[in-house]
Amino acid sequence: MAPKIKIPATKYPVERFTLGNGLRVVLSPDRSAPVVGVAVVYDVGIRSEPEGRTGFAHLFEHLMFQGSENLEKLAHFRHVQGAGGSFNGSTHLDYTDYFEVLPTGGLERALFLEADRMRGPRLTEENLRNQVDVVKEEIRVNVLNRPYGGFPWLKLPPVMFSTFANAHDGYGSFEDLESATVEDAQGFFDRYYACGNAVLSVAGDFDVAEATAMIERHFGDVPARPAPELPDFDEAGLSGERRESYTDRIAPLPAVAAGWRVPDPIGTFEDYLPYVVLAEVLTDGDASRLVERLIQRDRTATTMGGYIGFMGDEYLVRNPTALLLQAHMPPGGDADKVLRTIDEELDRLAADGLKPGELDRTQARMATRALHGTDDVLGRAQPMAVLELQRGRPGLLNDLPKLISEVREEQIVAAAATLRPEHRASVEVIPGASS
Repeated sequence: MAPKIKIPATKYPVERFTLGNGLRVVLSPDRSAPVVGVAVVYDVGIRSEPEGRTGFAHLFEHLMFQGSENLEKLAHFRHVQGAGGSFNGSTHLDYTDYFEVLPTGGLERALFLEADRMRGPRLTEENLRNQVDVVKEEIRVNVLNRPYGGFPWLKLPPVMFSTFANAHDGYGSFEDLESATVEDAQGFFDRYYACGNAVLSVAGDFDVAEATAMIERHFGDVPARPAPELPDFDEAGLSGERRESYTDRIAPLPAVAAGWRVPDPIGTFEDYLPYVVLAEVLTDGDASRLVERLIQRDRTATTMGGYIGFMGDEYLVRNPTALLLQAHMPPGGDADKVLRTIDEELDRLAADGLKPGELDRTQARMATRALHGTDDVLGRAQPMAVLELQRGRPGLLNDLPKLISEVREEQIVAAAATLRPEHRASVEVIPGASS
């Protein structure tokens, strides 16, 4: 029997401090390549949207690129790209992030740009109407006119959850987007885009003392505003199976996705981590249980995937979240049969345990991906910012490969035993383009 592969923790340095205005800062210097990554993460996401304003967190992300206190519209684009850099932003369930990657000499430029829009974006009627149209077009492209658009990240939550915060459509309805006002946008900024509700993270080639001085210079005089009280989005788990289906007019093949609630990823991380590994045991690679059974042996599915979190952000999400399994099926595929087979494999795992080498192989693949993900500066700056925001522990990024490798077989077996049909929510896609 081959010896278990020893997986080390990474050792990226982490320095933390807080400015007088409440802005938390994380620095992770690495002089091995002349590049820096800058990320600013705000503690607001899709779950914080008020009723009647679905899609607002994502819409506001767009507005943050439409000029700021000292910069006209499109200036951010020009200053970053003109220095040979790249930039973007993204909206998640529990946070919104903005980031730049630049050659080393561009660090102060990125800090100035982020500080300027932290003071205030240009919230005008023209910018708002323009970005409402942009977001509506994004919805048309990514959801309404794409096969399996929104499956399952938009389609499964309303089956699994009951509260507006957890169940609503994070892209938003056209009606809600069109009714948004500049006053709404200003109120959203004032409430959530405060220094005390944000983390700035810098990773890569820089001197800590020089970077600290730059950060003080550009962010130190941003007006202090307190962070809003963090809501508790938790809700009761399912007391019985929930199942729904819908017709996708342009989907060529049937599909099904199932989800089960899992332990609190922050409050009970030790109980949560085995579910992260379990999702990979079930679906990662040709030798995984559900790929081998559903695709290779039974041929009842053509694709099979499993992960934690509706946006695939297993270490950067708050409670409540879920373990998801999804499959596309051949023409005439039977979703009931796929779900029954998943139940059988979970029961077999819970009763008989893992095969020799199964856990070691999965942990090695997971750790390799985790190590690879931190190779580039943004792969450190962005998750460290979120880990500081949600846990006060940016160094967890260093520990993850080792923690994954320490999950034991009995923990995987115990996790599998909880994934019962009566605790499951599922959604089936009925293809409308198959004829």
